[in-house]
Amino acid sequence: MKKFDLNIEKVLEDWEVYHATREIIANALDEQALTNSSEIKIFKENDKWHIRDFGRGIKYEHLTQNESDEKLKFPEKVIGKFGVGLKDAFATFDRKNIKVLIKSKYSDITLGKSSKKDFEDIMTLHALVSVPSNPSMNGTDFILDGIKDEDIELAKEFFLKFSNETELEKTQYGSVLKKHSTGKIYINGLRVAEEENFLFSYNITSITTKIKKSLNRERTNVGRSAYTDRVKSILLECEEFKVAETLVNDLEKFELGESHDELSWIDVSVHACKLLNSKDKVIFLTPYDLSENQTMVDRAKRDNIRIVTIPENVKYKIRGQEDTEGNIIRDIDEYASEWNNSFEFSFIDEKLLSNNEKEIFSKKNEIFELIGGKPKKIKNILISETMRLESQGYQEAVGLWEEHEGRIIIRRDQLSDLSSFAGVLLHETAHAICGYSDITIEFENQLTSLLGIIAEKKIKKSFWRIFKNDN
Repeated sequence: MKKFDLNIEKVLEDWEVYHATREIIANALDEQALTNSSEIKIFKENDKWHIRDFGRGIKYEHLTQNESDEKLKFPEKVIGKFGVGLKDAFATFDRKNIKVLIKSKYSDITLGKSSKKDFEDIMTLHALVSVPSNPSMNGTDFILDGIKDEDIELAKEFFLKFSNETELEKTQYGSVLKKHSTGKIYINGLRVAEEENFLFSYNITSITTKIKKSLNRERTNVGRSAYTDRVKSILLECEEFKVAETLVNDLEKFELGESHDELSWIDVSVHACKLLNSKDKVIFLTPYDLSENQTMVDRAKRDNIRIVTIPENVKYKIRGQEDTEGNIIRDIDEYASEWNNSFEFSFIDEKLLSNNEKEIFSKKNEIFELIGGKPKKIKNILISETMRLESQGYQEAVGLWEEHEGRIIIRRDQLSDLSSFAGVLLHETAHAICGYSDITIEFENQLTSLLGIIAEKKIKKSFWRIFKNDN
């Protein structure tokens, strides 16, 4: 038997047995990944727990490493990078009175205290290296005597491989996992942090320099700043409906202050809207849109369009943007445009009007006489059950001037009384005369002129009636 001084300078006093066991499992999983060997086994035999891999087998030389060059070379494959993690595990097992036997084809290794070479009064932890009991075995078998079943289970909980996590989507940067009780952050399958207010759990497989620097020896409580960018990258790569719908459903809770932390990243919120728009028939509305444009909201519901409530800042970001399939994202402006483009008038034959409606409609020529007769531009005046949206809003217009057709179209309900009909007719006539739209100075001037003509004619008519009566 040879004694190998482990030279452990600093012991992690807060480590428990399950932390040390985690390191043994991590090394076994790394060896499996690096050698593409069979699945590791964790099993109990004769009251002793075995952690068994089928790789190349451990050598005592491996106990000298502080960092593994091989693991640093393939960070996307492995969990660990510190060879010193094995030493930390040995020290913890010794402190907790767990007996360790390590078997490989190269040697059998146990742990024991021995004096330091040339310093007999200093006792340190040594690896006690003996000839192999099974020179033909494959891989390494860690045998732990005195460890509790509970510690094995707690150690396994650190690993995605042994968890009940459900993968929702895999990307080039890592995977989105369904959250159970708390959000968990895994790096290459090892849990390094927990997030109470995350919507999902994540397994990061593309390691950044920032993450590398943050992976301390303990490999727990890694700060959010280290992995935030990678979590964002994962979400922005997602294309599945399930992820998008979950994100958007959570985004709708923003008004109540109940949305999760990922939705505070506006680029993630925008991406979720793009995804959902490409997968489902939706319209994205702000709380203001919902309260101020009830007609459009009701119309969207009748069209079986799902209404999704979003914050104002997200609305401004998605406006006019394309979704992942190249379609314009449907907000209230886009929906209004779609509705107008697909609109068809439902014209009513004058013969089908009610008697009261016929009576009011027959007054059109008398109304035109008030302004000096019907302008030549106006060829037809039609009545429609339906009407396009107003040019400056999301309500149906009550009237419309179509210059290319030379016609005024008035919504049927405006025939309910003469005042409504006359007002719409004169309003659209002003458009016909000046050729300008609402909220322009040209249109306002023309409308003012018509009002002046009508007022003047009415006053003069009253004056001559009074004059004739006096004489």
